[in-house]
Formats: sequence, structure tokens, C-alpha cells
Amino acid sequence: MSTDRPATRAGHALVPVLAFTGIVVAVMQALLVPVLKDLPQLLGTKPGNTTWVITATLLSGAVATPVIGRLGDLYGKRRMLIFSLTVMVAGALVSALTSDLITMITGRALQGFAMGAIPLGIGLMRDVLPREKLGSAMALMSSSMGVGGSLALPAAALVAQHADWHTLFYGAAGLGVLCIALTLLVVPESPTRTQGTFDVLGAIGLSAGLVLFLLPVTRAGDWGWTSGTTLGLFAAAGVVLALWAVLELRLKAPLVDLRTTIRPAVLLTNLASIMVGASFLVVSLVLPQLLQLPKVTGYGLGQSMVVAGLLMAPLGLTMMFTAPVHARLSAKYGPKGTLILGMVIIAIGYGAGLGLMSAPWQSLVIVVILGAGIGLAYSSLPALIVGAVPTSETGAANGLNTLMRSIGAAVSSAVIGMVLTDTANDVHGVAIPTMHGFRVSFLIATGAMAVGLLTALFLP
Repeated sequence: MSTDRPATRAGHALVPVLAFTGIVVAVMQALLVPVLKDLPQLLGTKPGNTTWVITATLLSGAVATPVIGRLGDLYGKRRMLIFSLTVMVAGALVSALTSDLITMITGRALQGFAMGAIPLGIGLMRDVLPREKLGSAMALMSSSMGVGGSLALPAAALVAQHADWHTLFYGAAGLGVLCIALTLLVVPESPTRTQGTFDVLGAIGLSAGLVLFLLPVTRAGDWGWTSGTTLGLFAAAGVVLALWAVLELRLKAPLVDLRTTIRPAVLLTNLASIMVGASFLVVSLVLPQLLQLPKVTGYGLGQSMVVAGLLMAPLGLTMMFTAPVHARLSAKYGPKGTLILGMVIIAIGYGAGLGLMSAPWQSLVIVVILGAGIGLAYSSLPALIVGAVPTSETGAANGLNTLMRSIGAAVSSAVIGMVLTDTANDVHGVAIPTMHGFRVSFLIATGAMAVGLLTALFLP
């Protein structure tokens, strides 16, 4: 199969279709954020149980991302993209038809499979697009995650306020079907294939290790960070992942080529990705709460759920607009330069945010600065990975990189959740987050960026 025809055919429509798919995947992740506090009564269960509705999507996404990336390298990226979107649609329909906790968790776990679409999309672009279009295309695909998350919040808040909450899932399923149709129409199958077999044992080992690690990270707020369960699961994760690494190094065709992964360019990019992922979520966890707290508190900004969502939307829009800017900067200074610039802007945004918390317009300023920084940083990561690995491993390597961002986001959301809970005031049995908690959260994000910057400076 020659690559000329797909490249010309794909030049116009491929990039928007794949970026739209990325946005839909992110929408799926953020879908339930506006109704989180109402979930216990909607599902008729204790608040501690409803966190599984979010955790399930995170865990299945973490497992699916590297596995589906590798399957795409072996059997065709377009084929696996359609598969992961189909599983997502099935999951959305399961969730749309139930108010039972276990069935809802099952549906949400199926939706998490869609996370594999991001590395598959980046891999397809590398295989099919001409070189001069690749930089800006990958930047757009990479930042689509942030765009979807930011746009989902006000949209989902509007739907949740004016319709039955199950409508959110019907809408998501509809968007998923549209993505599948557009992919079938526009996206050519990649001509590049990796030789070898699928490493089933490696997939099981990595999945088990990730679940054992992410479970205590996301649930430690309820269990306690020093509880036997939390520490036991962390220890088990360490053992399983160490055994998995030994197995991967012995195989001819491993799920993740660890020899490639420990190259300085790949290793440092993945470490920087954890920090960028961690910084992305902090603003989404802090500002909506600050905006919606009543003015009676003395520091709350008293905005409605929809207005708070609209004030957060520029985070994603700014990320989207930085994609073409990134391509120009990257061509001039290289992806390492743009990653460092992005991280400096994020650090400035969070640093400024420590003082800018007293009016809604100030939140908007912080969101725009952070959107620009995160957009540049997110866009640089796949370019650094693609430049450092052989073509046959693009899917798996980008899958691992996307996974690192997710791990950063998961750890930061757990830590920020703990900070906000520990610093909260008890008012008539309700925990109200404090300004001190918000500021500490922003300080943690600034610290994460300092570590990320240090890592990025050592990139070859």
C-alpha cells in the first residue's frame, strides 16, 4: 500500500477528525464532574462508593492506553481506534440505561477504553501525514484532551441543570457514533506495521501493576494514606511492576520496549509528562470550587455552576489556539525549547494565582495564562517522543507517554483532594474548603512545575 494517496486524502480532513475524537474522549472523562456531589442520592449509595464511578474510568483508561497503542502498532491503528470508540459507545449506553451503582461503574470502566484513541491518533498522523504538517497536527491532537475537558464542564453543567442526568450519556454515545462514522469515512489505515506477536503476559502484568498503584492513589483520601490497605497495595504494585519489568526485558517483542523507554530522551520526557499532567488538574479542582463558594464565606466568589464552567472554558480554548503557535516555535527552537517555555508560563500562572483569587475576572486571567502554558507543554511531549523512538513503536511509546500524564493527573487530584479536605472548615457538618487550602494547592502545582523544568533542562 503506497503512502501517497492517504497522505493527500488525509491532509485536509484527517487532522480535524482525529482532534475531534480526542475532544470527545476528554468529554467522556469530565462528563460527571458537574453532578459529582449529587451522585450519592442519584445512585442511592454512600458518598464513598460514588468515587468509584470516576476511579473506574481512570483505571480502565490507564490500562487500555499502552495496550491499545501496542495492538495498533501490530494490527492497524485505525482498526484499534474504531474498536476503542465502539467500546466507549457501549459503555455510555450502559450508563445511560441505569441508576444502579455496579452497572454504572461497569459502564464507566468501558468508557475509559477510549483513552487509547489519543496515542493511536498521534501514531496515525506520524504514519500518514507529510513531515511538514506533522508538528502542528500532533500538537492539536495532544491538546484536544484539555479542550474536551474544559468544554465538557459548562456543557454538562447546563444539561445536568435542565434535563435528566442520564441525557449526558446519551449525548456522549451520540458523539462517539459520530466519531466512528467520521473515522470510517476519512481516516485511512496506517501502512506501517510492527512485526511480532502481542505480549499477553506483559499486558496482564502492566494492568495489574497499574491498578494496584492507582487504586490506593485515588482512594487514599477515604482509606487514609498510612492505612494498611493503602501501604499494602503500594507495596504489591512495586513487586508486580518490578517482576513485569524483568519479564519485558527478556522478551523479543515486549508490550513496552523498556530499553527504548530508558533512553534519556524518552525517560526524561515521560518524567516531565507526569509533572505537566499533575499541573493540568490543579486549576480544574481549585477554581470551580472558589468560584461557586458563597460570598458569605468572605472569600467565595458566589457564581453559579454554569458561570463557573464558562469561566473555566477558556482553559481548553487557549490550549487549542496555542497548537499552531507551538508548531512555529517548535520549528524555530525545537520541542525541548517549547516544553521549557510552556512550563515557565504554567509556573507564572500558578505563582500569579496565589495573589489573584478575589474576583471572577482574575480567575479568567489565570485560566488563560495556564491554558497557554499547558497547551505548549502538552503539544511538545508527543513531538519529543516521536523524535526519540523508531516508527514501529510510535503507538506503544505515545501510549506510555499519555499514561504518564494520566498518572500525574491521578496523583495530583488525590493530593489536592487531601489538602482541601485537611484544611477545610466544618460548618454545620459540611466541609467548606478554605482559602489556605486553595493557596497550598497552587503552591504544590508551582512546585511540580519547578521539578518538571529541572527535568526538561536535562533533555538531550
